[in-house]
Amino acid sequence: MAVEKVILAKPRGFCAGVEMAVETVERALQRHGAPIYVFHEIVHNVHVVREFSNRGVRFVQSVDEVPQGAKLVFSAHGISPQIWQQARAKRLELIIDATCPLVEKVHREVRKFAATGYWIILVGHEAHDEIVGTSGEAPDRIRVVANVDEARNVNVPDPNKVVALTQTTLSVDDTREIIQTLKEKFPKLVTAAKEDICYATQNRQDAVKQLSQKVDLVLVIGSRNSENSNQLRKVASGQGTPAYLIDDHHAIDPDWLVGVKRIGITSGASVPERLVQEAVDYFKQNGAEVSHIGFVEENIHFALPSEVGIVP
Repeated sequence: MAVEKVILAKPRGFCAGVEMAVETVERALQRHGAPIYVFHEIVHNVHVVREFSNRGVRFVQSVDEVPQGAKLVFSAHGISPQIWQQARAKRLELIIDATCPLVEKVHREVRKFAATGYWIILVGHEAHDEIVGTSGEAPDRIRVVANVDEARNVNVPDPNKVVALTQTTLSVDDTREIIQTLKEKFPKLVTAAKEDICYATQNRQDAVKQLSQKVDLVLVIGSRNSENSNQLRKVASGQGTPAYLIDDHHAIDPDWLVGVKRIGITSGASVPERLVQEAVDYFKQNGAEVSHIGFVEENIHFALPSEVGIVP
């Protein structure tokens, strides 16, 4: 293997919403013991989910799977009012909402615009946990579009009263193109006062663009069901640099490295930093030097839910 240099993107890895959600489950385990039930994966990372599962966390796809009297955590991706109602009706001992505040912001926007008679076009992937939860706020008034073609063909009953909102983890560039298409179709289209794509998604995509221009190959550490990780791979490829999405360093194919001197590594917003360091060690043991690229310092932190927050 002839890799001479590894360049790490900065920022990478855990965002504030993921830190809050993971810490919420950690503290729930510490305070209450297993089992703790989590509605959907707490974050979309196979390692995080596996480690919590080994400690007695049970990830469920339906509230029906949660027994009465149990303790339930809602994942970072947010849930619909219907799921809230089902959980309350279950007479659970404890319900903790670990929804990312930036996802909750989009939920509030949906409620506000729906209440004032707007039709809502939600840019995102229909089956994604975040979109499922957000759509549940106003299912009769929402249309989901995932790409430019769908944006061209979407229709609403009143084209003069339309708002476009977005999933928080999308590609900034792709979303911009979709929103522009919607503006051409609906000249009176309203958009959110502050764009819905979260700061961490934006920062990581900006960093991987820089990274891609400095290396021969980009490795994005993240799980296949992680939207923001997939978008990082897509952004890197869009710069003309080969890029692969891997769960960890064990998935590196030596054939990818033939003729490669400089490798870039980044990670999705739900990826523990130790997975990045293990990948770095994989190359360091063969003599590669390590450096960093990127200038954004993230110092955003979200408060933990009151049920697991610090007791004064």
